[in-house]
Amino acid sequence: MRWPETCKVCESPAPRSFAALMELYEQNYIRLRCLCPGLKDITGEVVSQAPGAHALHLIVTEQTRHTTTLRLTYVMDNGDLRPDLTLRVYHDALQAEVLSRRCRWQGGLLHARREPGESALLCKWRLNRFLYKWLNYCRRQGHGFGGPAAGAAGPASIPQDSSEISLTS
Repeated sequence: MRWPETCKVCESPAPRSFAALMELYEQNYIRLRCLCPGLKDITGEVVSQAPGAHALHLIVTEQTRHTTTLRLTYVMDNGDLRPDLTLRVYHDALQAEVLSRRCRWQGGLLHARREPGESALLCKWRLNRFLYKWLNYCRRQGHGFGGPAAGAAGPASIPQDSSEISLTS
């Protein structure tokens, strides 16, 4: 799969429509599949190491015939997970969306929630646009997951935390 050119719709700081959000989901799917071509075959956790960059962890939390739910995060030197996104990949629809995020900054928790007066569309756009930009950044750093055997890490390397904030509310 070839890395796509920049998407003009996705670079916009604000969504124009629901259709634009769906385009962003498609772009995120393409970028994620370029970084991890064997995504449907991965179980557990894989780690990408790029020179001079933090290790990028991909943890598959649920796999069905048409979807994969995963976490994507860096593990910082102090053990913080930043950013820590939960994604759902729709293999049949060729889309990927951010379901939730967990962020711990200096021991505190930043909540992924709608700002006052912010529509659900804008909230989804903001977080999925972050994913779009982060995937581009990961590629520039040289990250990639070659397949299920590439860089496999132990299952306990990323803590399971129940402080996940859902974006659906």
